[in-house]
Amino acid sequence: MSDAALPLGGSGHRRVWSLTWPVVVANLTTPLVGVVDTAVMGRLPDAAYIGAVAVGAAIFNAVYWMFGFLRMGTTGLVAQAFGARDSAELVAVPIRAIGIGLTLGVLLVLLRQPLTDFMLWIFSASATVEELAESYVALRILGAPALFTYLVVLGALFGLQRMGTALLISVLLNVGNVVLSVTFVLGLGWGIEGVALATAISEWLAATVGVLLLALRLRSHGGRRPRADALLRRERLLALTGMSLNLILRTLFVQLPFFAFTVLAAGFGDRILAANAVLMQMFFIMAYGLDALAHTAESLAGHAFGARDRAALRRAAGYTLLWSVLVALAITLTYAVAGGAVIDLITTLPEVRATARDYLPWMLAAPLAAVGAFHLDGVFIGTTRITELRNSMFLAFVCYAVALWLALEPLGNHGLWLGMIVFMTARTVLLALLYPRLERMAEDR
Repeated sequence: MSDAALPLGGSGHRRVWSLTWPVVVANLTTPLVGVVDTAVMGRLPDAAYIGAVAVGAAIFNAVYWMFGFLRMGTTGLVAQAFGARDSAELVAVPIRAIGIGLTLGVLLVLLRQPLTDFMLWIFSASATVEELAESYVALRILGAPALFTYLVVLGALFGLQRMGTALLISVLLNVGNVVLSVTFVLGLGWGIEGVALATAISEWLAATVGVLLLALRLRSHGGRRPRADALLRRERLLALTGMSLNLILRTLFVQLPFFAFTVLAAGFGDRILAANAVLMQMFFIMAYGLDALAHTAESLAGHAFGARDRAALRRAAGYTLLWSVLVALAITLTYAVAGGAVIDLITTLPEVRATARDYLPWMLAAPLAAVGAFHLDGVFIGTTRITELRNSMFLAFVCYAVALWLALEPLGNHGLWLGMIVFMTARTVLLALLYPRLERMAEDR
C-alpha cells in the first residue's frame, strides 16, 4: 500500500482528517469573503448595496462555476495519474488545463461588456441595484484569467493530496481579499468598486504564487516534464475535451437553481433580496464545510480508481461519508443555536435582519439535505465518471423545476427555499443509486 492510499481503522480516520482539515480551513475562508463583502456593504445606508453585491456575485457564480471543470477535472485526472504512478501525465494534466484556463479567461475579459449587459438584463432588480452591480462586474472580471489558473492549481494539489499547500494559496486569496475589501471600502471610501478590485487583485496574487508552489510539489512527487508531443496527444485532448463539456453541463444544472434563486428573489423586492443574500452567505459557509470532505473523497477515490483497487475505493467513500454526516449535523446544531447572531453580524439593517430570521429554519434543513449530494459529487468527480454525474444533475434539476413550479406561487420566498432543499435531496438519491456501478468499474478497468 502506498503512502497515499487509505489504511483501515483508526489510521483511516486520521488519514481522512489529515487531508481534510487544511481544506476545512481554506474553505471556511472562502465564504468569509462573501460575508465580509456583504457586511461591508451592510454598513452603507441603503439595502441596494447588499442587493448589488448579491446580483454581482450571482453573475460571477453562474459564469465562474461553469468553468469549475478546470478544478474538478484536474483533481480527478491528477489523482488517477498519481495512483497509476504515471509521472509524465502527472505534469501534463495541469499544463494542459492551465493553457485552457488562461485562454478562456482572456476571452471572458474581452467579452465583458456584452456579457454584463445580458446578465443584468435577466435580473429584474431596481435601477439602483443594476447600476451598482454593473460597476462591480466591470472591475471584478479582470481577475478571470488568474482565477481559472488558480482553479487548476487547486485541483492539481488536491489530486496530489497536498492539501496544506492548497490551504496556503487559498488563505492568500481569501484573507488578502478580505483585507483589501475592508481597506478599499471602509478605509478609502471606494464603495462597491473597492470590493470588486480587491477580489481581482487577490486572484492574480494567488494564481502567481500557486503556479510556483505547484511546480515544486510536482517535482517532489517525481513528476517529469512531458514532451511537447505528449502534451498534444490526440486521445488525451479528446478525453479532456469530452470530460470538460460534460462537467460544464453538470455545473450548468447545479448552478441554474442558485441563479434562478437570486433572479426570482430580486422580483420580491430589495428587502427580501438582501435577506436571501444574508442567508445565502450562511448556505455557502455550510457548503464549503461539506465541500472540504468532498475534496478529500475526490483525492482518495481518484487514487484508488487509478490503482484499480475496489476495496480502497469503498474505504474512501465510507470513511468520508461518515465524517460528512457528522459535520452536517454540527452545522445544523450551530445554526439552530447561533443563526440569529450570525445574521446580526452580517447586516445592521433592522428590516433585513427581521426578514432573514423568518426564513432561517430553511438553513437548519439545508446541511442534512445537502450532505449526500456533496459527498457523492466528490466520489464521482475523483473517479472522473462525469457522464453519470451530468445525467444525475439534469434529473435533479428537473425535480427542482417541478418543485418550484408547484410551490413558488402559493409559498412565495418559502417556495424558493423549498425548491433548493428538493434539489439537494434529489442529487443525493440519484447518485446513491449509481454508486454500486462505480465499485464494479474499479475492478473491471
